Amino acid sequence: MAEGKYRPVAVEAARHKAEMGQRLTKEDALALYADNDLLFLARCARAAKERQSGRSVYYTVNRHINLTNICRANCPLCAFQVEQGNARGYVMEHDDIARVLAQAKATPHLTEIHIVSALHPDKPFQYYVDVVKQVRAALPGVDVKAFTPVEIVNFAHETGQSIREVLEILQQAGLDSLPGGGAEILSDRVREIICPKKATTAEWLATMRTAHELGIRTNCSMMYGHIETIEERIDHLLALRALQDETHGFQAFMLFPFHPAHTQLGEEQHLQRVGSWEDMKMLALSRLVLDNVAHFKAFWIMLTLPIAQLALGFGADDLDGTIGEEKIIHAAGARTQTGITRTQLQAIIRETGYEPVERDTFYQPVHFDEEAQA
Repeated sequence: MAEGKYRPVAVEAARHKAEMGQRLTKEDALALYADNDLLFLARCARAAKERQSGRSVYYTVNRHINLTNICRANCPLCAFQVEQGNARGYVMEHDDIARVLAQAKATPHLTEIHIVSALHPDKPFQYYVDVVKQVRAALPGVDVKAFTPVEIVNFAHETGQSIREVLEILQQAGLDSLPGGGAEILSDRVREIICPKKATTAEWLATMRTAHELGIRTNCSMMYGHIETIEERIDHLLALRALQDETHGFQAFMLFPFHPAHTQLGEEQHLQRVGSWEDMKMLALSRLVLDNVAHFKAFWIMLTLPIAQLALGFGADDLDGTIGEEKIIHAAGARTQTGITRTQLQAIIRETGYEPVERDTFYQPVHFDEEAQA
């Protein structure tokens, strides 16, 4: 964005609204982005965070399961997927999942299983329904968070059922909530380039709206730092804000900076990972624009632990969880470890002056009898 596009009076008006906690317009958000005063944004975003969650910073004990990397979408932005027949391809069958669940069952404090996958060309919808049933049977007290809107839309297309019917079947099988991935940038101009075979903007939003109508809470997200414009980023945030005004179904928002390594998009566009200044600027600005979303995650596995900790001063109030294993982001060059202990998460939070709160999927604090666990 060209310097000086916004008149000083427009910037000052936007700064005043941000300081007062008032709702920002698109023009306000663009002016604050162009103003580039990171410390000002941090102060306003931190105040917005504390209005929502006080001195608390949340984390959970969870386990990720990535069912397959074989995908028919072949998105230029993805380093995880491979075509069917590729030697790197894998599919977790029910015996494989049973072994992971046995490990998960032995994990103290576990409250969530997080399942995301690829758009496998052959696996029937029933396979995914059975996975949810399998997790629910093995871990009846654990929340099952599974399948992005992109996956839900794919199930609907494959079966000829509506999005609502697909969600109802999964809900009956034991699904509790949806992750917020697959949104990338909610601009069809961008999606036609970075993920042309995935859900459209309208389909992604419709899936979330339907989930919320069914009582299925969800997260939401944005992947930035590739070919989108700053205006498209703000339009994305405003689309999420409008849906949240309507449904109140989003629990948390997270930012995904694009990792270009090993991706077709990164190679063709000669893209570099955006820096930590941009990460913190977008986090703080997102907190101010999304004034109706209570929680903001600093996804440490993508940001790195030091930057995720820093994010707690820029509006984030959640470090997500222990994770255990993650393949999608690491395929794109992330060098973070694949798991972390709750003790480490607590220490990271306390060092910032905030109070760690262990939570479940729905941001209810959880308490465990440590002696009984031992």
